[in-house]
Amino acid sequence: MSRAEIFANIRRGLRRTEATEAQKEAVRQRLQQHPRNRIPARSLHEHDAQVELFIRMAQEAAAEVIELESLEQVPTAAANTLEAKGQNELVLASDDSLANLGWAEVHERIECHQRVGQVGDQASLTLAFAGIAETGTLMLYSRPDSPTTLNFLPDTHLVVLSKQDIVGPYEDAWDRLRESAPGRLPRTVNMITGPSRSADIEQKLQMGAHGPRQLVIFLIP
Repeated sequence: MSRAEIFANIRRGLRRTEATEAQKEAVRQRLQQHPRNRIPARSLHEHDAQVELFIRMAQEAAAEVIELESLEQVPTAAANTLEAKGQNELVLASDDSLANLGWAEVHERIECHQRVGQVGDQASLTLAFAGIAETGTLMLYSRPDSPTTLNFLPDTHLVVLSKQDIVGPYEDAWDRLRESAPGRLPRTVNMITGPSRSADIEQKLQMGAHGPRQLVIFLIP
């Protein structure tokens, strides 16, 4: 069934006719205004407090947060982290800021690849667009140099996040995304809060139910 047919069925069910130009314009205006909902007070603080809140909320969601002094420390930190988890393979997003790091220095410890994520991959490394302090959530979006498969298929997901990209509420993260590409949002936006989990079966918590079992955030200045 096509999209047009689905919408036509919905209109018939609601007993509505085709929208008028005035109604369409009202919808366009509503989408352009981006009104905010009620924002939790805990996210409305100075930036340093937002960073601390993000770390605390991410850890409460079972994510591991490792603070680094610079982006250049990521290869060594990634190698140390994977070795501790008994892993030795890493699939990298092809962002220049990641690809140009000193991976040659750790090639004897971990095997690195640049490609889309695949079922069975041990670990991946991507960049986060933003961190949302309100819930310790990462915002990532799909693009050619960072496919969404890297966020969900590997067993361990390593993410680089700059403290400067941490905001308080969700609304601020969406504002930043809209400003980064005016008039054109990414095809897919992923919100990630801790590793994947589910308690749907007998109310027993299972890690890695729908994605990575482990989430490690490398926090850089």
